[in-house]
Amino acid sequence: MKSGAGLHVGHPLGYTATDILARFKRMQGFNVLHPMGWDAFGLPAEQYAIDTGTHPKITTLRNISRFRSQLKSLGFSYDWDREISTTEPDYYKWTQWIFLQLLKRGLAYQAEVPVNWCPALGTVLANEEVIDGVSERGGHPVIRKPMRQWMLRITAYADRLLEDLDDLDWPESIKEMQRNWIGRSEGAELDFVVINGNSQEEEKRITVYTTRPDTIFGATYLVLAPEHPFLSSLVSEAQSKHVEEYREHAFRKSDLERTELQKEKTGVFTGCYAKNPANGQAVPIWVADYVLGSYGTGAIMAVPAHDTRDFEFAMKYTIPISWVVRPDDSNCGNFEKPYSGEGSMINSSYSESGLDINGLPSKEAASRVVQWLEKSGNGKKKVNYKLRDWLFARQRYWGEPIPVIFLDDTGEGIPVPETELPLTLPELDDFTPTGTGEPPLAKADSWVITKDPLSEKPARRETNTMPQWAGSCWYYLRFMDPKNSSALVDKAQEQYWGPVDVYVGGAEHAVLHLLYARFWHKPVQMLSTLQLIQMNQGFLLVLYDIDAVSTKEPFKCVINQGIILGEVQYTACKDDEGNLISADSVDELAEYKQERIPEEKVMKSGDLFVLKDNPNIRLIARAHKMSKSRGNVINPDDVVLEYGADSLRLYEMFMGPLRDSKTWNTSGIDGVHRFLARSWRLVVGSASPTGSYLDGTVTVDEKPSIEQLRSLHRCIDKVTEEIEGTRFNTGISAMMEFINAAYKWDKLPRSIIEAFVLLLSPYAPHMAEELWSRLGHSNSLAYEPFPKADTAYLKESTVVLPVQINGKTRGTIQVEETCTEEEAFRLASFDTKLSKFLDGKSIRKRIYVQGKILNIVIDMPKKAKVAQQ
Repeated sequence: MKSGAGLHVGHPLGYTATDILARFKRMQGFNVLHPMGWDAFGLPAEQYAIDTGTHPKITTLRNISRFRSQLKSLGFSYDWDREISTTEPDYYKWTQWIFLQLLKRGLAYQAEVPVNWCPALGTVLANEEVIDGVSERGGHPVIRKPMRQWMLRITAYADRLLEDLDDLDWPESIKEMQRNWIGRSEGAELDFVVINGNSQEEEKRITVYTTRPDTIFGATYLVLAPEHPFLSSLVSEAQSKHVEEYREHAFRKSDLERTELQKEKTGVFTGCYAKNPANGQAVPIWVADYVLGSYGTGAIMAVPAHDTRDFEFAMKYTIPISWVVRPDDSNCGNFEKPYSGEGSMINSSYSESGLDINGLPSKEAASRVVQWLEKSGNGKKKVNYKLRDWLFARQRYWGEPIPVIFLDDTGEGIPVPETELPLTLPELDDFTPTGTGEPPLAKADSWVITKDPLSEKPARRETNTMPQWAGSCWYYLRFMDPKNSSALVDKAQEQYWGPVDVYVGGAEHAVLHLLYARFWHKPVQMLSTLQLIQMNQGFLLVLYDIDAVSTKEPFKCVINQGIILGEVQYTACKDDEGNLISADSVDELAEYKQERIPEEKVMKSGDLFVLKDNPNIRLIARAHKMSKSRGNVINPDDVVLEYGADSLRLYEMFMGPLRDSKTWNTSGIDGVHRFLARSWRLVVGSASPTGSYLDGTVTVDEKPSIEQLRSLHRCIDKVTEEIEGTRFNTGISAMMEFINAAYKWDKLPRSIIEAFVLLLSPYAPHMAEELWSRLGHSNSLAYEPFPKADTAYLKESTVVLPVQINGKTRGTIQVEETCTEEEAFRLASFDTKLSKFLDGKSIRKRIYVQGKILNIVIDMPKKAKVAQQ
C-alpha cells in the first residue's frame, strides 16, 4: 500500500468476483472463509513515507483505515474478525519463525552474489523488480554490485515445483510461465583446460554447460560472464585494462538488458586460450555480457555455426566458424547462416580423443558425447535450471527483522531463540537509506549491539530486513487461525480449511507470489471445505516438509482477473510549428508533439475518432493503466456516491469476462443502474410524485403460471452455471432477460420474486437485502438457500397450436403442451393477427383439444332482408 488516496475502480474487480463466489457458496450451505488482510511491509509503503517525511508505521495504519472503509462501503462479506496485517509483531513473529526453520534445514544461507543495487532507493532489488535497467518503482537507475546477501534455496525444490504443476487447476498460461521461469534443461557440463602462453596445459579448467553436447566439435571460442570468478586470473597483462573497463560497464546493466536478443553483442578477448577436449584445438576465451554468471556455470562454449547469438558475435570479431550439423532437409542449410536445428553430424571426428560422431543423428550424437565425457573424465550429464535461489534481504527499514545475530569475535551467525520472537523493529526517526549499502537499521545502535543469549558474548544483530514478499507468502494459512499465539496455525484448523479453493489475482503474481508461496508450502500439508482468498502468496513446500501443513500445494484453483484500464484518452499530433496533423499520416509518433483532446471535441467516424471541428484530423484513441501521472484514476467513492455500491459491483462484473482486460467508461454504469432501478420498481412499484415508495411490495400470494415458472427456472439455471464458471457478465444478462419477461406479467407471484431476489443478492447485496425485508423477512438473506433450477421447467415443451375462427384457420400461437383452454384462449386474444377477429365479438363457445387445436365460435351479425315491390 502506497498512499492515502485509497483504491481506484480497478481494485474492486477481483474483490467483487470473490465476494459473489463467497455469497453464492455460503447460500449453498458451504462454510466459507473469505478474509481480508494487509500486505504492508516493503518498498511502496517505505518510499511513500520517505517522500512525505512521515513514519511508515503511521502512513500504513492510516492507509489501512482508508482501504478498510472503502471495502466495507462496497459490501464485501469479509470475515473482519480474521483481519491481519503483515506489519504487526504478532503476525511477523511467525514469518521469522518460518525463516528459522529454513535456516535450520540449510534452505537459508548467506552468499556473496552480484545483485541489482539501486542507489536512489538504497536497496537491492529482485530481477523481477528491474525493468529495462531501472527500478520498477520510481524508474531509478540500477547497477550490478557484489554484496553478501541472505538467500533461500528455492532451487532445491525446482523439480517438485515443476512436477506438481500438472495436478493444479490453474490457467495453462500461468503454469507455462512458471515452467519457463524454473527453466529445466538437460545437457552436459564439460571441462576446457586453460592453455598458457607456451601452449602448455595448466591446472585450471573452465567448466561450461551446454544443452547441445552434440555440437562440441563446432565450439570455436569460449565466453565467460563478466562476474565469472576465474576471469581476473585468466586475463593477460595486455588485455587487463580492456577487460576491467568492460566489466565495469557490464555491471551497470540489468540481466534483461544483457540478454536482450536484439541488442548488438559486445565483448573483449581475455588474451587467454583453452583446449577443446574433443578436437584438441586451442580456442580463444572472451568475456561478454550476454553470458550471465547466475546461469549454468557462468561460461559457455560458443558454436557460431549453430547459434544465432554466437554467430553474430563471431562475425563481428572475426572468430572461426565450423559447421558440424547438416540439416536433414537440404533446403534448410546453406553454410552461410547459423542453423540451430537437429540433423546429421559432420566434421565431428578426432582419432586422438577417441570421439567419432560423424553421420549420427543429433540426439544420438549428444548421448554418445555425454558417454565419452564421463568415460574420459572431461565432463558429465547435467540437469540445469534458469531458476535462481531467492535473494532474501533488503537494505531497508520497513520490513521484518531477520532473527540472526553475529558474534563480534568470530563473525559466526547465531539464530535468535524462538522463545525471543518476535524480534521487533526499533523505532527510528531517520529511516532513510544510507546510500552506502549499509541498511538504515545500522543507525539503531542500542538495538544492533546485543549479546549471544547462550554464551553472552558480544554480538551485533543482522541489519538487513526481509524482502517485500516474505509476509505475503503464507498469510492464507494465518487466516485459518489468526489469533493463535502458540503456533503458526492449528493443525485441525489447517486440515479443515486448507488448501485454498479459489485464488483470484492478476497474472503479475505468476512467478512471484504464486511461486514463492508454493515453495514455502512444500515443506507443510492439508484437507478442505471452502476457502476463497483475494491476495498474494509464497512458501508452501517448506511448510509441508516440516509437517506444518497437510497439503503439497496451497491453491487448488487459480483465476487470473484482467485489469481495468482508464477511460479512453484522445490525443492529436502537432508538427514543429504547432499545426495539427492527422495521425494516419504520422510514421513515428515519438517525432511529433502530442496534445490531449477533450472528449466533447471528439466524434466517431466509422472505426476511427476525429476532431468534430475538422474531421480530416484523425486522433489517437488509447486506454492506459490507471495512474496518477496520467490523470485517469477513477475513485470508487465518487461512483458509489452517484450510483450506489451495487451499481459499481454490477458494472465491474458486466464489463466483460473476468479474465479479460476492460476499458472503464463511467457512462457505461447507466445501463446496470437502470437494470437495478427497473428491478426495484417491478417489486416495490412506482414512486409517488414526491419520490417516495410505499412499504412492502406489489407481489401477490398466488400460484405462478407455467410461463412464469419457466422464466424463473431458466434464469436460476443460467445464473447458477455462470457463477460456477465465473462468467459473471452473462449471469447478469440472464437476470436482465428475466426482468424484461416479468414486466409483461399481469401479476407477480411472491414465490417467483423471492427466488429472483435471492439470485440477485450475490451481485447486489444491498438492494437485495432491502427487497428481502420488504417481502416480509426479518432475517438477512445471506444464509438463505440459493434457488435450485427444476429441470421440469427447463424442457422445451411448447407446440404450435392452430386457431380457428368459426371453423376457418386464422393463425397459430405458441403454447405449452399442457396449456389449459383458458390460457390458450388468453394467448389467442393477445395475438396481433387473431385479435382483430375477436375484438368486440360475442363468443358462443370454444372447442379445445389440448395440444391440437383451438376453435372459437363467434356470433355472426345477421344480414338485413329488403322486400321488393
